[in-house]
Amino acid sequence: MAEINKLSVEKALEKLRASDAKRSKDVIFKDVIFNDSVGALIEEIRRVRTQSQRLEHHQRRRDKDNR
Repeated sequence: MAEINKLSVEKALEKLRASDAKRSKDVIFKDVIFNDSVGALIEEIRRVRTQSQRLEHHQRRRDKDNR
């Protein structure tokens, strides 16, 4: 028969808590990376929209001057 290692309840809880703590750190780290990526994309969208509005404004001015 295989040998069975018995853990005290305290040690079992410590192991579970340690693995949960590591898992939650990983989730928090992934959330931070995700939030940073989303923030960077939002800033890029704002930049592109501003640039597009600026170009449209200049095109309208140019078209108005060419009439």
